[in-house]
Amino acid sequence: MIFYYALVIATCFERLAELAVTNRNAAWSFARGGVETGRGHYPPMVVLHTGLLAGCLVEPPLAHRSFVPALGVPMLVLAVASQGLRWWCIRTLGPRWNTRVIVVPGLALVDAGPYRWFRHPNYVAVVVEGFALPLAGSAWITAAVFTVLNAALLTVRLRCEVRALAPARAVSG
Repeated sequence: MIFYYALVIATCFERLAELAVTNRNAAWSFARGGVETGRGHYPPMVVLHTGLLAGCLVEPPLAHRSFVPALGVPMLVLAVASQGLRWWCIRTLGPRWNTRVIVVPGLALVDAGPYRWFRHPNYVAVVVEGFALPLAGSAWITAAVFTVLNAALLTVRLRCEVRALAPARAVSG
């Protein structure tokens, strides 16, 4: 379980790094006329993702759960892979990547990196991490609750993002 807790703590630090990238990229976007949409769903998203990490740390010891290698090892691999996909997305989008929905008018859609194969690869990473990270530590309740709540939130988020990107899609398409 020590490797599991180390991974969760590392993910907490990764989230802090994401916030630094988000703030830097938001400034870049706003300096170029970027428009933010979907502010209403952003605070619940932050709470949900914070809850995921807290649940990963709290549920296993409170429920007296131990590491189950047959489940934990594949889930650890998926959790690490989801981080790799997330940072591939961040690198591919460069200053356009953000945890908020900010679109700079006039920029074409990115179709490189993982965006060649998926329209929303960052959300694939979020979904995989959302079940894999808690299941790696036998935090089944956290995995189930996050997955259900995240599905509802992602429905709102994707609709918002699709609407925000529609003008760019019309130009690129």
